Amino acid sequence: MRCRNFVALVAGFAVCVGQAAMAEEVQVAVAANFTAPMQAIASDFEKTTGHKLVTAFGATGQFYAQIKNGAPFEVLLAADDSTPAKLEQEGEAVAGSRFTYAVGTLALWSAKDGYVDAKGEVLKRNAFKHLAIANPKTAPYGLAATQVLAKLGLTQALGGKLVEGQNITQTHQFVSSGNAELGFVALSQIYKGGQISSGSAWIVPASLHEPIRQDAVILNKGKDNPAARALLDYLKGPKAAEVIMSYGYEL
Repeated sequence: MRCRNFVALVAGFAVCVGQAAMAEEVQVAVAANFTAPMQAIASDFEKTTGHKLVTAFGATGQFYAQIKNGAPFEVLLAADDSTPAKLEQEGEAVAGSRFTYAVGTLALWSAKDGYVDAKGEVLKRNAFKHLAIANPKTAPYGLAATQVLAKLGLTQALGGKLVEGQNITQTHQFVSSGNAELGFVALSQIYKGGQISSGSAWIVPASLHEPIRQDAVILNKGKDNPAARALLDYLKGPKAAEVIMSYGYEL
């Protein structure tokens, strides 16, 4: 019996050593709007696979420039589908690895309770000083915000009141700090447990802007890293899907 237990112990130790030997680290560039979901996903991914995530959060357009200039990222989780496709076409990403991991939702939000009505009429009343949006040249949620204003015929009326954040995180900070009375943010930033977590918001109808399809892709620097492939496989699985949907995204 003692011999059998010893053999089992040695076998279990060998498995652990094997897992440790196979564990890898992966450098991931993550769209700022996906910060909270990614932080929630990371813990279980690391526990399940043994791999370690090293994440950077920011604007997709800025990540594109950094990747083109040799940044060490191995995986990109973008805020759009065009940037990963472009990187693939330019030979910077692994062909066939790209897929949509989430479809984002835009929201008009104020940190003040009752400030934003359920139909977004606050925009037409135009009684505020500042409206925050993310930089539309580098942040897809900022581009979507400009499309909404154009659809509503408010581009000219509100153009002088726009304040731009470098990314959607800074845009959220402008509103949460009170420097802007309201702003267009990602629903995931203000959504928790199936409801708006603070302040007041209008969930913008998808018909008012182009779909915010968010694609993931393995970059060339990650083509031989098993942790990069493991991450994309995990994002396609049920555990990640549950987290992603809990932050107001669609799949």
